[in-house]
Amino acid sequence: MVEFIFMLTHSDMTIPNAIQVFEETKATGIRCIGFKDIGLPKEKLMKLVEMMKKKKMKTFLEVVSGSEEENLRSARVAVNLGVDYLIGGTYPKQTLPAVKRSGIKYFPYIGKIVGHPCLLRGTIDEIVDDARKVEKMGVDGINLLAYRYDGDVRKLITSVKKAVRVPLIIAGSIDSYERVREMLNLDVWAFTIGGAVLEKKFVPRGTLSDQIKAVLREIG
Repeated sequence: MVEFIFMLTHSDMTIPNAIQVFEETKATGIRCIGFKDIGLPKEKLMKLVEMMKKKKMKTFLEVVSGSEEENLRSARVAVNLGVDYLIGGTYPKQTLPAVKRSGIKYFPYIGKIVGHPCLLRGTIDEIVDDARKVEKMGVDGINLLAYRYDGDVRKLITSVKKAVRVPLIIAGSIDSYERVREMLNLDVWAFTIGGAVLEKKFVPRGTLSDQIKAVLREIG
């Protein structure tokens, strides 16, 4: 089964009203929910994670900060918050010791990550080589910015999936039913959607809850 991770984020930042949006959408049946390491102070994130855990949801913190120092700080925040998954980030060798023995599953980015919102660059061969490299480091999975790539997205996903045994999260710019169905066809472990839900791209006249329910129906 492919998992849908609803991100309380827009333009690679946690939205200011994340708690309000969570309250509005928590009864949709969504099981996986996340946020970025930029946008809300730790105190509000603590409250948000507590609310998520009360609903027995799987929690995801995605690192979009660029520097090594910021990546490590976000990893420590993830440990303090007690999230289930730390995803994203570009310093896996340095980050792995920070989450060791915490119980957190770690899915870093691969390839060359540039800009903010984050974009994926490099050749498919280079990205695949990076996937193999981080798998050997002992990560739990890979967070692949497939739809932020300026090449053949389907070939990228299938190439990475074939090269490694760890599960894949496909993150960034999944904004249509066609792309959601592609996640099913490619049998990835999970995918994230944030901005497209908040912009109501799935049910234009519907509520935020309607958007989430529509995606959940699409993946069955």
